[in-house]
Amino acid sequence: MSKVTSILDHYPDYEATIGIEVHVQLQTKSKIFCNCANQITKEPNTNICNICAGHPGSLPVLNKQVVEFAIMAGLGTHSTITPLSMFARKHYFYPDLPKNYQITQSDLPICQDGTITIRLEDDSLKHIRLARIHMEEDAGKNLHMEESNESFVDLNRTGTPLLEIVTKPDIANSEEARSYLKQLHAIVRYLGICSGNMDEGAFRADTNISVKKKSASQLGTRVELKNINSFKFIGDAVDYEIQRQIELLENGGTVRQETRLWDTKAKKTIVMRSKEEAADYRYFNDPDLPLVEISPEWIARVKEQLPELPTEKFNRLTSKNGLSAYEADIIVDDPDLAHYYDKAAALNPSKQVVNWILRDVMGYLKEHKISILDCKVTPEKLAELIGLIEQGVINNRAAQEIFAHVAQTGKQPSALVKELGLEQVGSTDELDAIIKELVDSNAQQAAEYRSGKDKLFGFFVGLAMQKTKGKGNPKIIQELLKKYLS
Repeated sequence: MSKVTSILDHYPDYEATIGIEVHVQLQTKSKIFCNCANQITKEPNTNICNICAGHPGSLPVLNKQVVEFAIMAGLGTHSTITPLSMFARKHYFYPDLPKNYQITQSDLPICQDGTITIRLEDDSLKHIRLARIHMEEDAGKNLHMEESNESFVDLNRTGTPLLEIVTKPDIANSEEARSYLKQLHAIVRYLGICSGNMDEGAFRADTNISVKKKSASQLGTRVELKNINSFKFIGDAVDYEIQRQIELLENGGTVRQETRLWDTKAKKTIVMRSKEEAADYRYFNDPDLPLVEISPEWIARVKEQLPELPTEKFNRLTSKNGLSAYEADIIVDDPDLAHYYDKAAALNPSKQVVNWILRDVMGYLKEHKISILDCKVTPEKLAELIGLIEQGVINNRAAQEIFAHVAQTGKQPSALVKELGLEQVGSTDELDAIIKELVDSNAQQAAEYRSGKDKLFGFFVGLAMQKTKGKGNPKIIQELLKKYLS
C-alpha cells in the first residue's frame, strides 16, 4: 500500500505532537444526576428539572449505569479501573452552565493508563496510550440568532452523561489522529454505550496540537481545536493547523496558546478564545457526591458481558474466516454490518458471502440510503441465494435479478427462482444439443476460431447464453464449446 502523504513531508525539520480528548455521550435512559430522560428533543427546555437547571438546594444522585458504562469503556481500552474515584467541581461561567460549575472528575478518574492500538495505512500497528477516562455531565446549548442578534439557552442537554477519554501526546500526524478516532468510535459503538452519531454531538473530539523542530528538546506551544464532528474535518483541521504553526514559526512569529474552531467553508482554523489552564477552573471535590467504590467483583461481572471488540473481530475475520485486511476493515467498521456478516457466514461459510456484502448489499444500501438494519435481504436470505448459485440451481446473472427482487419484496430466493422461471439449464445432455447446433449453424466462425481467432470463443458463449435465455450453466457451456470447437 502506498504511503499516505502528510503535511509534515513538506517540512522535514519539524514534528508534531498531538493529544486528543474525546467526549462520548452515553446511551443511558436517564441523565447522570437526575431522572430526566436522556434523549434528544426538538422542544427547548422541556427535558429538564431542578437539578438540570441548577436550582439552589437541589442535590445530584449518581446514575449507576453511567459507572457501569465507564467500567466497560475502561475494559475495552485496556485501562486500569480505579477502585475508589471521586467527583469534582470545575468552575467556569457561561450561559449554558446554570450552576456555574460542571460536575466532573479530576484527581481520581474512574479509568487510567489505557491503550488503543491503531492500524495505519501501511498496515503497521501503533499503540496510543490513554492518560485517563473520566465521567462528567454535559452542558446545555447556546443558540445564536443572527437575524435578530439574540442568543438563547436550551438546557435539554444539560446533565447528559459523558465520558471524556484523554490520550497522552502519542499521535504524530493527521493520519494517526483519524485512525485513533475511528478505532475509539468503533469500540464505544461495539460496547453499546454510545450511538456514535457525530452529527448529534454524541462523539466529539478536541485535538491539542503543538509543533517543534526535531532538534528542539522542549515541546511547542499547544493549540486546541474544539468540537470537530467528522473524521475528514479532523484530518483537514490537523493538517491546516500544523502548517499554520510551522509557517508562523518560520516567519519569526510565536504560537499563542488558544482554542480555535474549524471553519468548514473557509477550510481554516479561527480563534475562539484564549486557552484556560487547570488553575483557572478552581477544581475542588464535590461535597454533594460520595466516593465511587468499584469492587473486583463488579469489574468481573462487567467483563463477562463484554462483546467481541473491533480488534478481536478483525483478527478473527482475517485469520479464521480468510478475509483480506481490506475486507475485514470495512466489515468491522460498522457493528451492524459485522453482525450481518457473521450471521450470513455462519449459515454459509462461502467466500462469496463477503463479496456479495461488499458489492451488492452495500451498493444497494448506498443507492437507496437505508441502513443494514432496514435491508430486506437478510443474512438468511443472502446465505440462501449464494447457496443456490453454488448448488448450480441458478447462475450469477439470475442471482443478480433475484437479489433485486428480494431487496424490494423480501421474498425468499428459492421461491423467486420458480416464480421468475430462472432455474439454470444445467443438464449436460440438454446443453450438448444446443451447443452442437450452434457450432454447426455457425460453421464459418467455427473455422475462424480453429484457425486462431480465439476471441470468437466469446461470440459462441454469448450465443449459448442467448439461446438458453441466460439460464445456461456457464461452466458446462464453456466445456461443451471447447469440445465442439476443437
